[in-house]
Amino acid sequence: MIKWQEIFSKDGFHWQDAYTTSEPVVIARLDELKRFLDAVHIRFCLVKPYQEHKNYPLVEGRELLPSFDNDMFEYKDLPGFSMVAFARQLDYFSETFQFDKLHPIVMEADGACCPLENQVLARNVQTLASRLPRMHQDIFRQQFANADTVILDNYPSLMPYLLAMDRAQVLALDADRQFHLAGVFASFPSDIDSELKRFGKRIGKFIYGDSEIYERNRMFVYQYLMELYGFPIVSERRTSSALFARKLHKLGEHFMLRVLGQTDRTITTYTSTGQSTRYPLLEKIALISVDEDQEEALETLEKGGYFLDRDRRVVIIRVTYRQHRFDASNVQQDRALSVAWQEILHPLTGAPLPGLNIIKDTSNMFLRLNDIVRGEYTGRIVFKRTEIVENTDTDEKRLKFLYAWLTKHQRRMIGYSDDFFAKVSRVLNGYLYSPDNDDAFSNMRELHREVCTRFSYIQQARRVRILEDLAQRKAKVGRMGYRQMMREALDLLTDLKFEIVNFFPALVDGIVDSVERILSDAYLRRTYMEPPESRLTKAGLEIRKNYGSLVSLQDGFKAVRRARTAKGSNAS
Repeated sequence: MIKWQEIFSKDGFHWQDAYTTSEPVVIARLDELKRFLDAVHIRFCLVKPYQEHKNYPLVEGRELLPSFDNDMFEYKDLPGFSMVAFARQLDYFSETFQFDKLHPIVMEADGACCPLENQVLARNVQTLASRLPRMHQDIFRQQFANADTVILDNYPSLMPYLLAMDRAQVLALDADRQFHLAGVFASFPSDIDSELKRFGKRIGKFIYGDSEIYERNRMFVYQYLMELYGFPIVSERRTSSALFARKLHKLGEHFMLRVLGQTDRTITTYTSTGQSTRYPLLEKIALISVDEDQEEALETLEKGGYFLDRDRRVVIIRVTYRQHRFDASNVQQDRALSVAWQEILHPLTGAPLPGLNIIKDTSNMFLRLNDIVRGEYTGRIVFKRTEIVENTDTDEKRLKFLYAWLTKHQRRMIGYSDDFFAKVSRVLNGYLYSPDNDDAFSNMRELHREVCTRFSYIQQARRVRILEDLAQRKAKVGRMGYRQMMREALDLLTDLKFEIVNFFPALVDGIVDSVERILSDAYLRRTYMEPPESRLTKAGLEIRKNYGSLVSLQDGFKAVRRARTAKGSNAS
């Protein structure tokens, strides 16, 4: 195992030991600051706790895949912090958040030292000490009595104390355009109510003054907004950090905001450099254990020296995410986030190793599914955000694991290839619908039905996604012609007609909308529907006939929707 004191010790910053560098740390650019803070935060906040806590809870790869699971444990002994860095000088009165200001030493115009240097240093030490728990104050004053606590040279030495503070750290540029520790005890504003309502109205999920629609869609909007910034609905520290990053990005700030939760054991970073992007760049860094069946990846990691702990196959992973705009017409409309790329960081140099699929490997995912249905999977999941389930040694636990597994991977399964989904379907059908399991499921019919319904939804959603592609004449290669589009759409809708016994309102709405787009295609109507039949070719006549069949099927789906809606209204 590589010792925590050596982490990123060869990253170019000339480290003398874990707390100090042999040369001054002079940083003027945000990307360089991020590289320096990566070394400090990974060393002190991830690797050091991992090596000092015998039962350190490593992050599972699936925890880094959206949608993110709710946290069920808070590890009080692990570090947590939040931090924001601005690529500008601070204007104390005009800032949009509260913090205790620290003062850099200002040099005179002739290069002489500030005459009040000792007073400034003492005031900074006093400000920092006042925000520490009482048990740390005396030793902190002794250690930093004559030190300039705001320069980056001393930032690693401050880390044990900064991690003991409540609220956030603030970094910014000084008068010489160099980064320094500019403040502590910062409170990030979190106006969740107005932000949530504005966002919900913008995406069409809320209507001003309509409480019923607000109640029906509130959790969807809340979850989507939080996931867009990398979290489930979680603690105040991470919620306020996410919303503050959203606010700063809207204001056009050049900033880096970073947060580590004691529950998720993951360093989440937002970066915005003023580029014309809709959202700030989102990254997560964590310690994970590579599965032993990923043989090719293990060989590559071993050859390059990327293991932090070889015996437990532990590596430092950095995952970068892609945010998605809300699209009400997409069957995957709840997809706010997806993995853009993933890198393994070298524990000594910090060099990233791209190209390995550690957390998103479909073969690995399929093996986990097989382990679950066989009762051979060891681990734990959160069932419906309220219950922790350990292992799969009973059928009830297997069903709960399957429900969580299907919920977690629902959006990815909707987009996976037909071959992969066929393998998944064989495993699930062989377990959920086998007559041999009827007795086992007899005492848990409701749970069994919920798992089957979740699986059925994914099956139908895959077909609706294909229908959405057909409406845009998307083919696997290029664009398809109208004749092929009409044929495939007709076959697909005919199959869906018999599956509608499992009625999912959102999917039926998607079916109706997609068919409507096909039927209202201006070129299609002008070329094949308006001319007399005598002017149409054989292919044109086939398209016109299939157009009529699509209209008939469309009416059938609308009738089912009306009947189900009326039934639901009567029940209410």
